[in-house]
Amino acid sequence: MISLERDEGYWMAVIDRPDKANSLTPEMLEKLCEIAEAARDAQVLVLTGVGKVFSAGADLEAARAGLATSPLWERLSGALARLPGLTICALNGTVAGGAMGMALACDLRISVPGAKVFYPVMKLGFLPQPSDPVRLSALVGPARAKMILMAGQKIPVEEAMTWGLIDRVVETPEALLPEARALAADTMEADPANARAIKALIR
Repeated sequence: MISLERDEGYWMAVIDRPDKANSLTPEMLEKLCEIAEAARDAQVLVLTGVGKVFSAGADLEAARAGLATSPLWERLSGALARLPGLTICALNGTVAGGAMGMALACDLRISVPGAKVFYPVMKLGFLPQPSDPVRLSALVGPARAKMILMAGQKIPVEEAMTWGLIDRVVETPEALLPEARALAADTMEADPANARAIKALIR
């Protein structure tokens, strides 16, 4: 349910459980962690999904069994944030809950039109993973972070782009992965050491 496609230095991890809104089981989350940790040699890592939802976060039954507060979420977002290559979250649809951590940890976030972003921890009675509110606030500011985390608002990606949470909304779903490739092109063509040095300077 998690696949990895590799084209030299271009890696793409795909969440493939569309019948369950790409909700994540512990095994799927562990696999994503392993990919992110192995991707230190990748020039570009893209995260995307199959179907009309990027990910609804934790699988409902797994969440009830403790996955919603598992350290695996923080392990994944931390591994993504530490990668020296370019990371792109290509949202094929709505992103919700703990899956937001993946998107927040990436360098760039692009999306199909009509998707939403939301993180209903207040309603569900969970705390978000520690790094998620920090990254969210850094992107959109404290008030808008509270709109998502405390007011429970579902933000259309078109509005989220004006906030700085989404970097680009493509015109059609079919344009999503070509756009990710286009954004990765300069990094893929560059000397990897130079690309990594530029990212380190931005940090």
